[in-house]
Amino acid sequence: MKIGVRAHDYGRMEIERLAEVLHNAGYQAAQLALPKAAAGIRSFEEITAEDLEKVRRAFEKWKIEIPVFGCYMDIGNPDKEIREAAVKTLCRCLSHAKEIGANTVGTETACSRLGKEEQRIWYPCMMDSIKRIMDEAVRLDVKLAIEPVYLHPLADLEAVLDVMEQIGDEAHLRMIFDPANVLEFPEKTEQGAYWTKWLENTGCYIEAMHIKDFYFDKDRSYRPVPLGKGVMDYTAISAWLRENRPDMYLLREEMDPENAAADIRYMKELL
Repeated sequence: MKIGVRAHDYGRMEIERLAEVLHNAGYQAAQLALPKAAAGIRSFEEITAEDLEKVRRAFEKWKIEIPVFGCYMDIGNPDKEIREAAVKTLCRCLSHAKEIGANTVGTETACSRLGKEEQRIWYPCMMDSIKRIMDEAVRLDVKLAIEPVYLHPLADLEAVLDVMEQIGDEAHLRMIFDPANVLEFPEKTEQGAYWTKWLENTGCYIEAMHIKDFYFDKDRSYRPVPLGKGVMDYTAISAWLRENRPDMYLLREEMDPENAAADIRYMKELL
């Protein structure tokens, strides 16, 4: 198992300093979205070959692996111009990921909260985008990882399985599994059975897991909390990891650096 973190939870800093900070905090891996984590890089369009070389050298020096090059784009948006820009950026980032040795390029399928009817409308647009991005992924021999979220077009287990079946390329299309992002009704969900069903059906596609915890307040606003302090029950997930994927990348998301040591202990205890 490799313990990692979403790099920009530590804020934006120079690339060399970022890798050093992550190493010193005890991480072995990071999800890296350069415009959010690297000082001086404000957009994916600004990333240069020099920037990529700095990343490669710094993260190798401090022994931080990059399982996910984060590039979360609005790939399901029905607005053709928005969707075209998203596809173009993701294709560019596949090349960036190859340059720095990242395992995958990760994206969600929307950048906004969608109702059920909107999800239905956005779904074929999402599929069109994924198919076109996959052409480039195959050409470059780089993996794309999609992340389901219950408020996005890729909303549930059935949607994930449909996409994977349509694409039919397990080697190049992978999944980031964030259990919190598909737990819409924690108060009504028997999590042991729920996670077992997800993992039995999609475990072969999972490239990395996001680990976080949360609760909903009285108006159902989402509130992140330290691991073990919210509604998430990782018992079934922990058992599956031990049995099937002890080599999994576990990436802490929405973390407070002050809680890093406790969160790392929690993730290690999952195995």
